[in-house]
Amino acid sequence: MKKSLFFIAFIFSIFLATDVYCCTSAIFSGKCTKDGRPLMWKHRDTGELNNRIEYFNGKKYDFIALVDSPSTLKEAWAGTNSEGFSIMNTASYNLMDDDTPSSEMDQEGVLMFNALGECRTLEDFEKFLDRHKRPIGVEANFGVIDAFGGAAYYEVNNQGWTKLDVNDPKIAPEGYIVYTNHSFTGRFNDGMGYIRYGNARHIVAQKLARNERITPEWIFSDLSRSFYHSLLGIDLIKDEYYSKGNGFFIDQDFIPRNSTSASVVFSGVKKGENPLNTVMWTVLGYPPVSVAVPLFVKAGKNQPAFMVKNGESVNSEMCDMALEVKESVFPIKRGNGEKYFNISLLYNNEGTGYMQIIQSLEDGIFEKAYPFIERNRDKEYDKSEFDNFYNDLFKQIKAAYGTLLR
Repeated sequence: MKKSLFFIAFIFSIFLATDVYCCTSAIFSGKCTKDGRPLMWKHRDTGELNNRIEYFNGKKYDFIALVDSPSTLKEAWAGTNSEGFSIMNTASYNLMDDDTPSSEMDQEGVLMFNALGECRTLEDFEKFLDRHKRPIGVEANFGVIDAFGGAAYYEVNNQGWTKLDVNDPKIAPEGYIVYTNHSFTGRFNDGMGYIRYGNARHIVAQKLARNERITPEWIFSDLSRSFYHSLLGIDLIKDEYYSKGNGFFIDQDFIPRNSTSASVVFSGVKKGENPLNTVMWTVLGYPPVSVAVPLFVKAGKNQPAFMVKNGESVNSEMCDMALEVKESVFPIKRGNGEKYFNISLLYNNEGTGYMQIIQSLEDGIFEKAYPFIERNRDKEYDKSEFDNFYNDLFKQIKAAYGTLLR
C-alpha cells in the first residue's frame, strides 16, 4: 500500500513539474526571415504567471530581462543586453546524466542573468559555460543570438554542453530550429513537449513551403496564439471548434496553455549594425489575450511604465490586465476545471472574440512600431520620442482592454 501511494505521489509530482516548467521556442536565421535579421522566440510556460520586465546594470553589460514579478532573485528568463547578446531557454527532461541533488539544480535563470551581464558573443557564452563551476545546476536548451551573425542552441547539463548552430546547413538546412522540452542529443524518447514540437514544426514548415518569410508579428499570431494540435490533427480556430458544443475544450498540448506566462521574440541585427537596435518584442501574460510591445536596451531604466513594476505593486499593469481577461477564458476553478478553457470567448463568427480584438490591436501596434524602429535605428536615444511612442501605445491598449474587461 505504501509503495502504491509513493508511486502515485511520484507520478503526480512529475506531472506537475513537467506541466509547469515547459516552454516552446525557435531560432530563425536571416535565411528565412523577411528582413534578413535573426529572430529568436521563447513562449514561456511556468508556475509563476506574474511576469514583468526589468532593466539591470550587469557585471560588464546592461540588459533588460523577463523576470518573475514576486522574485527578488537575480534570475532572467529571457533577455538582451547592450551588445546585442540575447538569450532564452527551454527546460529539458532527457539531458541529466548524474544524481546531482535537486537543491543544486534549477539554476537556469541565474545562469542567464549572469550571461547577460558578461557575454557579448556566442564564443563568450561558450567560454562562460566552460569556466562555470561543476555541476552547472541546469538541464536545459539555451537559445542565443548575437550582433555578429551568431545563432545557436546549446544543450547544457551539469557537466557540459553541445552546440547546434542554426547557421550550419547540415544542422538547420532551412535556416531554423524548433525546441520544446527535450534535447536532440539526450536520451531518445525521453523528455517532454513532443506534441508541441510537432505543432510548431508543422506551422513553420507550412509557412516556408509557401515561400513566405518569418516576421515577429507572424510568430505571435500564428505560433503564440495557435490552437493547432499535431497529434489530433485539428485546429480549433480553422476547424471552427469555437462554434461547436458549449465552447469548452481541454487545455492539453497546444502552444498557448494555462501555464503560459509570456511570449518573447528577439529581433536581432545584421553583422555590422548597431547592437542597440535589437528589439525585444514582449507579450506579458496569456498570449491569446495580450499584445506584443517592442522594448529596447538603449532606453535604459526608462522602460514603458506598463511593462515594469506598477507603483507599489511588483506586478506590471500589462500583465495584470491580461491575467484579468484570462480569468474568463479559464473560469472553472474546482476539481480539474482549470484544465478546460472556453475557446468561444477567444474566437467567434461575429469577430468579437478576445483574441480577435487583441489581434486587431496588435496589428495596429506593429504598423506604428516599424516606422518608429526604422526612424530610431541610427539615432541616439531620444527620451521624448520614446515617451510619446509608449504613451500613445498605452492609450490604445487601455482602450481595447476597456472593451475586454466590461
